Amino acid sequence: MGVGENSREIMAKRAAKEITSGMVVNLGIGIPSLVPNFLEASNVMFQAENGILGMGPSPRLGEEDENLCNAGGFPVTIVKGTSYCDSATAFAMIRTGKIDMTILGALQVSSKGDLANWIVPGKKVPGMGGAMELAQKAKKVIVLMNHTDKAGNPKIVEQCQLPLTATNCVDMIITDIAVFHVRNQRLQLSEIFAPYTIKDVQEKTGCNFSLADNIDIHTF
Repeated sequence: MGVGENSREIMAKRAAKEITSGMVVNLGIGIPSLVPNFLEASNVMFQAENGILGMGPSPRLGEEDENLCNAGGFPVTIVKGTSYCDSATAFAMIRTGKIDMTILGALQVSSKGDLANWIVPGKKVPGMGGAMELAQKAKKVIVLMNHTDKAGNPKIVEQCQLPLTATNCVDMIITDIAVFHVRNQRLQLSEIFAPYTIKDVQEKTGCNFSLADNIDIHTF
């Protein structure tokens, strides 16, 4: 399984299993935006910083509403009970701890759960967006990202070399080859996506990690 559409969907599907009924969940752009397509829980409200509470699955090609998008500007659908607000109110939800879970992309995550996901030095970006508030205030922070960058360098590292978004904030990392939990600022491998092995994960990870007592092997 390579880094492609299939692996993106696998990561999103695995993340969706962490969502329980009644949650309010914020999704980052990219891979996290696919999570609603695999939702099994009921009465879940997906929130966006631009003022939507109640996003649904991605629209079918040709059925997009040009006036309905997420915080990244990508088209979305809505579910029954959706409400709209201004961005100040949307951020107030985040800053006051009303978000049960946020699922974000990342450039790097450290072994202690530090998050770097907003800028690569030298590249122009519009700003940090809501990542800083989400990383600090959401009750649970899950990162979805490829295990390595385009050059094959590990994105899970001992210490982040890129500017941090927040420190000690990540609870769970789901990559295209494995699942980690961060507990007491320590990284633990809990799941692997076949055909990868523990050795593969060790070779592609830039830091040490412990092994869960029972490591689940997922076959797709």
